[in-house]
Amino acid sequence: MKPILLVDFGSTYTKITAVDIDSNTLMGTAASFTTVETDINEGLNNAIKILEEKIGKVEFQETYACSSAAGGLKMISIGLVPELTVQAAKEASLGAGAKIMKSYAYQLTKGDVREINQLKPDIILLTGGTDGGNSECILHNAKRLADLEIDVPIIVAGNRSCVDDCEELLEGKQVYVCENVMPVLGKLNVLPAQQMIRDIFLKRIVQGKGLTEAMDLVSDIIMPTPSAMLTAMELLADGCETDRGVGELVSVDLGGATTDVYSIADGSPTSLRTVYKGIEEPYAKRTVEGDIGMRYSMMGIVEAEGIGKVSQLSGLTVDRTKELLKYLDENKETIPFNEDLEHLDFALASIAVKTAVMRHAGSIEQVYTPMGETYVQSGKDLRNVKNVIVTGGALIHSKNVTEIASCALFSEDTPGSLRPENARIWVDQHYILAAMGLLSRKYPSAALEIMKREIICYGD
Repeated sequence: MKPILLVDFGSTYTKITAVDIDSNTLMGTAASFTTVETDINEGLNNAIKILEEKIGKVEFQETYACSSAAGGLKMISIGLVPELTVQAAKEASLGAGAKIMKSYAYQLTKGDVREINQLKPDIILLTGGTDGGNSECILHNAKRLADLEIDVPIIVAGNRSCVDDCEELLEGKQVYVCENVMPVLGKLNVLPAQQMIRDIFLKRIVQGKGLTEAMDLVSDIIMPTPSAMLTAMELLADGCETDRGVGELVSVDLGGATTDVYSIADGSPTSLRTVYKGIEEPYAKRTVEGDIGMRYSMMGIVEAEGIGKVSQLSGLTVDRTKELLKYLDENKETIPFNEDLEHLDFALASIAVKTAVMRHAGSIEQVYTPMGETYVQSGKDLRNVKNVIVTGGALIHSKNVTEIASCALFSEDTPGSLRPENARIWVDQHYILAAMGLLSRKYPSAALEIMKREIICYGD
């Protein structure tokens, strides 16, 4: 037996997963409240005690961890045009597992710099211009960032013709230079920036999140939790050298503070009558909805469709709905303990899944041109994706998980939304996806086999 412990320091809960990679089996899982505001080690130690009650004491040979605690990896992206380099910077940041606090386009103002000082991001990604293209904007913004009062790493990933000048303007700051996120108009090149973001996360950010003391129990913190999730999704979709994956997929991770959506799919137009608008979408894409979460961002869910819709879906009166929302806002660690709370969580989760996937998926509209009727697509076309995977406490512990997950699918009431039309529902019943992303960095075949065995599939 070769036992490995995988730890996920979440914003709400610390989740641990034990696996035996000699037999490629799941030994057990446990979770405890993260306690990030006091001592993050409390949540970890409590989770280990719970795990030991299930499987006994185990001497783990390797231990790895990911983290989204204390708000996760918070970034600001800066670019030239909102639809182009700013969007490219956002794709790079989100794909690296970050949470975008704010994005800025065109030239920064002194007010913008004051705002960045107040936001106190973990990393700033400075982009702008294709290689050999516009240089005025990125140089102006570098000069503005030189006046920042906060000490924050700045990644320069813009027009290669002027990155050296940017570095000089930012002398005295923590500056990292990498390849342009958009070297050619409309073409993404986000992998170098994503790797740089992860490297900085490992070297600098972990120490600032109160996690250094936990390293006595953890061998290494490899990546932000969303990055681990994206890695797991790519492995499950595409497979590895020894085994094939399940094919293109969409995954929804419904958390207490945010809702993350992942798509591993091509997403290109499927008809010759459809033209594409905007920059190309990455094959492996992540979006994060910071205003949608089951507890910390609960009111964002309510605002998405209104208190009336929450009341209707839950079967509760509006007054009772408001009463329970107030209770949950004051008791964020609450797990439903009666039918009313179960019904309310069902409504919140349903709206959250629908809203988050609609924002992630592309859209299509019918237009008329001198050449006749045509369609304009923005974003990814996910209609042919055959797998939808859901995870997160509110989903995997729900009695109606498949009904909630079906809210990720195409609906006639929103015909322009390019969500999956006919997909199988998979449920991460043991909350192991982030752990499998960690495991796959060294043991991909074991991680894939465990996922295929432990994630329940509903449908053919």
